[in-house]
Amino acid sequence: MLQIGKFNTLQVVKTVDFGVYLDGGEKGEILLPRKFLPEQPCVEGDELSVFVYYDSEDRLIATTRKPYVQVGEFARLQVKSVTKVGAFLDWGVEAKDLLVPFREQNGEMQQGRYYVVYVYLDFATGRIVASAKLNKFLDNVPPEYTPNQQVDILVVQETQLGFKVIINNLHWGMVYHNEIFRPISIGEHLQAYIKQVREDERIDVSLQPSGYENRIDPLSERILQRLEEVGGRLPLSDKSPADEIARYFQCSKKSFKKAIGALYKARRIVIGEGEIRKS
Repeated sequence: MLQIGKFNTLQVVKTVDFGVYLDGGEKGEILLPRKFLPEQPCVEGDELSVFVYYDSEDRLIATTRKPYVQVGEFARLQVKSVTKVGAFLDWGVEAKDLLVPFREQNGEMQQGRYYVVYVYLDFATGRIVASAKLNKFLDNVPPEYTPNQQVDILVVQETQLGFKVIINNLHWGMVYHNEIFRPISIGEHLQAYIKQVREDERIDVSLQPSGYENRIDPLSERILQRLEEVGGRLPLSDKSPADEIARYFQCSKKSFKKAIGALYKARRIVIGEGEIRKS
């Protein structure tokens, strides 16, 4: 069965000068324009993996290019324009922006800003649309995870405790600040691991598997070790000269800044004026 808004494997049924037509089953033949064809010539009977969506004239069309998000998924997307019907987002699909109706917005969206949204097929209209009202699409099934189970997460929001994340496009979860040992960003997709499912079904997530000994990168480890050796304070900061940083740690200033930034975010150090200290 054809899945609109997702990748499908479809058979070539006809070749024309401007592309090929694919077998869309009950939906009929679907055009894959010439510019999206693979380098190797296609003939009738070939099967192609294509993303199927409605074009600007509401005709089904196919592309081999991967969009930023598919139906049934969450992603952080940028608003390209706002009109009288809603906001239109860039989702990586040529000549067809993604609509977020006003009723699906949490406050009016603004052009140029980024928002985390859920993409779905509106069965009333048959169109692919998005919603910023995330809660209604999450935690609708019991969280049947096991400790240390590998999952995919989307980073959604930073709080005092850590980062709220979406797990496997199904549930809310939390990654705590004191368990983050590298910079992470809103909208980032990461591989993570279930730490525990609480009695209230809230889910704790870790970026490292349980028992993972190397919890921080080698440079961060060396910085912490050096702080231990010298009594918890080093006369270095992100503003120190590159040659001075290299003399201490044999690394670039960029690498040093990244390492202490991760340690600061994990609340392992304090960055002061011209120095770093153990927290």
